[in-house]
Amino acid sequence: MEIRFCASINDIDASQWDSLARGDQYPFTRHAFLAALEDSKSCSRETGWQPYHASLWEDDLLIAAMPLYLKNHSYGEYVFDWAWADAYQRNNREYYPKLITCIPFTPASGPRILSAKPLEQVLPIFVEAIQGEALRLGCSSWHCLFPHSDVHNLLTERSISARLGSQFHWFNRDYENFDDFLSTFTSRKRKNLRKERQKVAAQGITLEVKTGDTVSADEWLLFYQLYHRTYFKRSGRQGYLSEAFFELLAENMPEQLVMVIASHDDRKVAAALCFRDSDTLYGRYWGCSEEFDFLHFETCYYQGIEFAIREGLQRFDPGAQGEHKIQRGFEPVQTFSNHWIVAEDFRAAVGGFLIREREGVLGYIADAEGYLPFKKG
Repeated sequence: MEIRFCASINDIDASQWDSLARGDQYPFTRHAFLAALEDSKSCSRETGWQPYHASLWEDDLLIAAMPLYLKNHSYGEYVFDWAWADAYQRNNREYYPKLITCIPFTPASGPRILSAKPLEQVLPIFVEAIQGEALRLGCSSWHCLFPHSDVHNLLTERSISARLGSQFHWFNRDYENFDDFLSTFTSRKRKNLRKERQKVAAQGITLEVKTGDTVSADEWLLFYQLYHRTYFKRSGRQGYLSEAFFELLAENMPEQLVMVIASHDDRKVAAALCFRDSDTLYGRYWGCSEEFDFLHFETCYYQGIEFAIREGLQRFDPGAQGEHKIQRGFEPVQTFSNHWIVAEDFRAAVGGFLIREREGVLGYIADAEGYLPFKKG
């Protein structure tokens, strides 16, 4: 078996790559999604996301693959290592470049190795090859972000330092409709949430949920404009993703796209874009042209919950961070990452930090559970 590294996802046949998922519909490791990032120039050497994908071959047959990027910054990752980079700089060492296995700009947990063989067989081959490539390229480290627990545990067993994080997800407990979900809330929390939804309606706002194949070209353009406008207002700079990225998604994977569009006085004023698979809804991007009370919660959370219930989805992952999600029924969950530092002294320091940090994260999750709106028992 042979590990190969390639500078573009398009160097690997799409059908071969996707066949490794073995029926898993997780959208963000699909060839079409990764290709959209590259073909739109959202991920490139110029943006600091140089594709360096790893693939495992046996007699010219692709048997496993892993998204991989060579990076010269730490933007767009959602697992923060800025302090580590600063420590390197203060010690006159170079933290960049680094290798990273992740889905760019996407803090959604999922598979990080696609394989036709058991992970226990192929993962050690990837680890050894990537560590060797990191040394050859002069990288400081290799990071695997938001893997499922199986990959996380296997990497931890191989002394790749484990990091714990947290997010807030919604879970479908066989709800028949949104009111059925609200019936699990305490009376006060239920009234508060209903008031939020009523205030949205009282402002004359209507909402429409559309699947990707029913979103018009004008609506895609509007969404792109709203996304960038909101991103700039929040961060002072343009969003990571180009107009071409969304056009490619609409063309190549519309069946996994869900858009919520909010209108006021017959004008479309906000939109949220989600992805879906057979089990989960993933909230990803949002934008608005003007502010309305509670519109963000309605567009990005409540409409998503209603869609998940209608479609029989079991989970709604609305994205990173956001303690405001707790009182709206999103429960704290653990997220994972693994980190291998080349320099042994820094590897030991980072490993010790992650052990101490873990206790704080577990305490935070336990504390957050105490603020959930559900009735006792």
